Amino acid sequence: MSIEASHLTESAQKALLLTDQERIYKIKSDRWIGYPYAKEVLQQLDELLKHPRNNRMPNMILIGESNNGKTMLAKRFCQLNPAFDNPNGDSVIAPVMYIQAPPVPDEGRFYNAILDSLFAPYRPSERVDKKQFQVLKLLRYVELKVLVVDEIHHILAGSLHRQRAFLNVLKYLSNELQISIVGVGTKDALRALQTEPQLANRFKPIQLPRWELNDDFKRLLASFEKMLPLKHPSELKQDALASRLYAMCEGYIGELSGVLNTAAEWAILNGTEHINQKALAEIRWTPPSERKRQIDRAQ
Repeated sequence: MSIEASHLTESAQKALLLTDQERIYKIKSDRWIGYPYAKEVLQQLDELLKHPRNNRMPNMILIGESNNGKTMLAKRFCQLNPAFDNPNGDSVIAPVMYIQAPPVPDEGRFYNAILDSLFAPYRPSERVDKKQFQVLKLLRYVELKVLVVDEIHHILAGSLHRQRAFLNVLKYLSNELQISIVGVGTKDALRALQTEPQLANRFKPIQLPRWELNDDFKRLLASFEKMLPLKHPSELKQDALASRLYAMCEGYIGELSGVLNTAAEWAILNGTEHINQKALAEIRWTPPSERKRQIDRAQ
């Protein structure tokens, strides 16, 4: 490998041997950027996993705006704690489970999601109490410790009665199985929890704020650059490029990933092999606030 590739991680260097289309495919694939605050949150999640079972298990709610890395962080926690063979039984041990909350607060659909994650056979039309019995039995069997519920703000899509009923399900599972529950959602999720004060008191809120244009953001850019398989350095952390990228992503890490992926693809297809001001201009990226204004004007 030539010295030009010294700006990349070992994995990204190996990707330079791929065809252009294969590199573009790799660029578009999910990747984990382990920035310092994300590592702190993962450590707190790990503490939930290590917590001894008791009658009042600690819970956490991970809050952030849309496209700011909440789901990626939650899934990373799950990837770091996969299911493994149970040497004393026929099934696996699954210490962590990830599911999405149903689009409306519905107990039956929630149990369906859990059973789907366990690849367990069930009839969608089955009575809720039977599904509940099956879920409890299986989650005990796999020795679940932490249940991650993404999009938990969907609770607000139902009436106040249904919101409270759904939150009672979460409280019941936590109490009955002595597991921790991690909710993931927007700031509206906190409002949803307030309808059940006893449960809200058990949830520690963790905020994922938007990035600011500072040294931390420039270090984030440097981390992204090392993972994008481009043949030449882009020097994304330089002031002019960093400012332009920040204006395009507006501090959302998901938006930043989209901008860089699109610009990297342009750089490969046009033979420049690095991201510069021309690449950022050519991709014609619309910042999220402008997209929202366009939607508002169209209504």
